[in-house]
Order: sequence, then C-alpha cells, then structure tokens
Amino acid sequence: MVSPWLFAQWGLDLIGPMPEGKGQVKYAVVAVDYFTKWAEAEALATITAARIETFVWQNIVCRFSIPNIIVTDNGRQFDNTKFKQFCSNLKIHLCFASPTHL
Repeated sequence: MVSPWLFAQWGLDLIGPMPEGKGQVKYAVVAVDYFTKWAEAEALATITAARIETFVWQNIVCRFSIPNIIVTDNGRQFDNTKFKQFCSNLKIHLCFASPTHL
C-alpha cells in the first residue's frame, strides 16, 4: 500500500515480549507512516486498548495530525469497541490486514 501524502496512512503493530527492561517494559508499540516511512515507537509494560489509544493520540494525532487510515492486524488491542470508537470519533478509517508468516 502507498499513501498519497505525508502522514495520511499509518501502519500500527506490537513487538514482544522482549527481555524485561526498566519499568518492567517488555513490549513495544510501533507506528510507521506509509509515505515517508517515519517510525514512532514506545515501550510498554502491558498491552491494553487504553495504552494503544494514548500512543496514537500522543505520537500520531498530536504530532502529525489526524490520519485518514490506520492499518493494523486483528490483535484484540486494535479490534475492540474502545479503539474502534476512538478511531470513529476522529474519522480515522481502521483497516485490518491479514497477518502472514513466512
């Protein structure tokens, strides 16, 4: 997929578990802009819909503006009523991609 302009479409995914770090963090949420390939990431101790919503608000919306599309996998942190409502309120189209394993 290619985005027609800067910061209009973001990919969002989770990494982990990794070896535990300071503050008991062992996961990371990562967002990548489809046009510029700019990446934003944040370490997390736990993965919840609220933490994902806060990450999107602070690291995407407040820094780069409201995106048109967020593409993610079918993880329960993304595919739930709270996050879907958050995206709907901001008029962000939430797309789910099928995960593939090579």
